[in-house]
Amino acid sequence: MKIPVGYRYASTYAGIRKEKKDDLALILSETPASAAAMFTRNRVQAAPVVLAREHLRVSRGVARAILVNAGNANCATRSGGRVALASCRAVAKLLKTPVAGVLPASTGVIGVELDSKLIVDALPRLFDRLSEDGFPDAARAILTTDQVPKMAFGEVPLRTGVVHIAGMTKGSGMIHPRMATTLGFIMTDAAIAPRLLQPMLAAACERSYHRLSVDGDTSTNDTLILLANGASGIRPSAKELLVFQEVLSWVMEDLAEKLARDGEGARKLVTIHVLGAKDDEAATQIARAIANSPLVKTAIAGSDPNWGRILSAAGISGTEFDPGAVDIFMQHVRVCHRGVADGFSERELKQKLDARECLIRFVIGGGGKGESRFWTCDLTENYVHINASYRT
Repeated sequence: MKIPVGYRYASTYAGIRKEKKDDLALILSETPASAAAMFTRNRVQAAPVVLAREHLRVSRGVARAILVNAGNANCATRSGGRVALASCRAVAKLLKTPVAGVLPASTGVIGVELDSKLIVDALPRLFDRLSEDGFPDAARAILTTDQVPKMAFGEVPLRTGVVHIAGMTKGSGMIHPRMATTLGFIMTDAAIAPRLLQPMLAAACERSYHRLSVDGDTSTNDTLILLANGASGIRPSAKELLVFQEVLSWVMEDLAEKLARDGEGARKLVTIHVLGAKDDEAATQIARAIANSPLVKTAIAGSDPNWGRILSAAGISGTEFDPGAVDIFMQHVRVCHRGVADGFSERELKQKLDARECLIRFVIGGGGKGESRFWTCDLTENYVHINASYRT
């Protein structure tokens, strides 16, 4: 899949991680790009989150570069703000661009001081490696406990040509975006003004990252940035923006699904589809409650068709519905009909639940139009092992 034109990418090892693998990435737009962003809703926010938000305010939604480090969250430290600012200033100096045009992002351990010199000293090497082909390298450098890099691509055919969208994301644990730890960076070569870009990102986020949970913990560092540099020379019309919005949502849904599939210790991707709620918000609330239930997630890990846990989790979602009007399907097998057990073969369904992907459908009768699709993963013993020794 072709990536957007007008961007270059690079990664290097700056010495932030204990393990010697790339831990610093740079995404550079050749020209000033429109920028929009979503950030964590955690009250505890990392220094790069605070600074990136401020830079977008000062620049009025224009950026040249995104600087990302892994291995240290630069959060809850004495020097966090100074480190984030020093890093951005060093990038801006090399680019000869205003410092507000550099957006920082970090991921890793919280509460550990980060030496800005590690980043600043690595920047000349990082700039030397900038390349249009460096997208996969940057996508790998931002990972923490992830097992695989996560990328997604899209093409938008318009009247005067084709514009491209490319996204990279990371996250495996501490994922529960109410904007996940997730970072996401999406680039397009379409020409779109910042005032139009922000609501488009928010709408796409609602369909993707906001319908994702691995463990119910919202990170202090969640950062999702969308850049549009116009390097294609194509400015979508008002009607064409609707098409662009849909493809952007598809790309971000693909990224969100990849995050759930690679959840810490996960063996199974779980998709939850709620239908018949009073509205989409209520459907999402029910789906989120099911996705966050440790009892549901462990049942899926054990291929146990324990549908009562699903119904119970929905019941504490805070959304009103008639339990007597609920049908529940697991792997397309109806296990609950009108709130009570339906006849099914436990042995056969258990075999179906051994698959790498699990589909749960929660259908409320009564004519409600609310619908939501939500992604999560099973909860295995390996999640405990990973997080019990995350710092050691």
